[in-house]
Amino acid sequence: MSITAAEAYAPATVANLGVGFDILGLAVAEPGDTIRAEWSDTPGVTIADITGDGGKLPRESAKNTACVAAQSALKLAGETRGVRLTIHKGLPAASGLGSSAASAVAGAVAVNALMGEPLSRGDLLPPSLDGEAVASGYHPDNVAPCLFGGITLAVGLTADRVFSLPVPENLHLALVTPHIEVATALARAALPAEIPLKQMVSQTASVAELIHAIYTGDLDLMAAAMERDRVIEPAREHLMPFLRNVRAAAKRAGALGMVISGAGPTLLAVCNSKSTAEAAAASMKAVYELEGIGATAQASMVAHDGARVLRIEHK
Repeated sequence: MSITAAEAYAPATVANLGVGFDILGLAVAEPGDTIRAEWSDTPGVTIADITGDGGKLPRESAKNTACVAAQSALKLAGETRGVRLTIHKGLPAASGLGSSAASAVAGAVAVNALMGEPLSRGDLLPPSLDGEAVASGYHPDNVAPCLFGGITLAVGLTADRVFSLPVPENLHLALVTPHIEVATALARAALPAEIPLKQMVSQTASVAELIHAIYTGDLDLMAAAMERDRVIEPAREHLMPFLRNVRAAAKRAGALGMVISGAGPTLLAVCNSKSTAEAAAASMKAVYELEGIGATAQASMVAHDGARVLRIEHK
C-alpha cells in the first residue's frame, strides 16, 4: 500500500521562559496547528486551503512557513514529487505562542509522514527552522520545543545542540492572550543593542539559577528566576498592556510568577496545581476585560511529546 495523505499536529510553545532569551522554551499541551499533506501533480509545495487564520496568512508558497518547511524536508529526503497542504490554524498570529513555528513544524512532520518517515525527528529541525525563518529568523526557542516536546535548551541550529530538560512535577501553566497583536519584528526592534556588563552577569546568573531550579523541580525558585529578567521584559513592557496589573492578579490567585511568552502579548504564569492555574488564568483575563480588552485564557500543562502524526491514509 502506498501513502496518499498524512496529517500532523504541532503544539503552541512558550519561548524564553523569562530570562532565557532565544535559548529556552517549552511546549504547551494545547492549542496547536494541524496540517494535512497529500501528493500533488503540481511540482513543489502548494496550498490547498488555510482555515482558522482569518485570511491573514500568505497563500504564496515561498512566504508561507509551512510550505517552506515542507519543501525543505522534501529536498533533504531527495523527494521530487509535488505536495499539497491544507493548513488549519489553531494559534493566532503575533500572539507569542509560537504560531509560525507550529506551522513550520507541522508542515515538516506531515510531509515526512507522507514520505514514509525517511527523516528522523532530529533531521526535521533544519527544515522547520527554514520555515520559521520566513516569519521571524533563525532561532530555535519555539521550534525546538514544538518539534521535540517538553522543556528545551537550544544552543545551536542542529539537533545535537538541543537539550531536553526535565519537566518538574506539579508544573501547571496559566496563559492569557489579550486580543491584540505584537509583531515579532516590532518586539525585537525594541531590544537594546548593547547591555552593561553588570546587567549581563545578572542575566546569565538568572539563567543558570533557572536551569538548576528545573533540574531540582523547585517551582518556587523556577518562577522567581524566570521573573529576574532585567534585559528583555523592561525593553518590551510598553508593548504589553497592563502587564504589571496582570502579574499582580495572577499572584493574588496563587501563581508563583509570571512572564511574557515569547515576543508577547501572551503572558504565562507558573503555578503548582491545576486549580491554581485555572484561578490565575481567570484572574488575568479579568484584568483585560475590566480595561475593555478582549482576551483568551486557559490553564494547561507542558506537552511532553511535541509534534505528532495524527493520521496516515493509504490506497
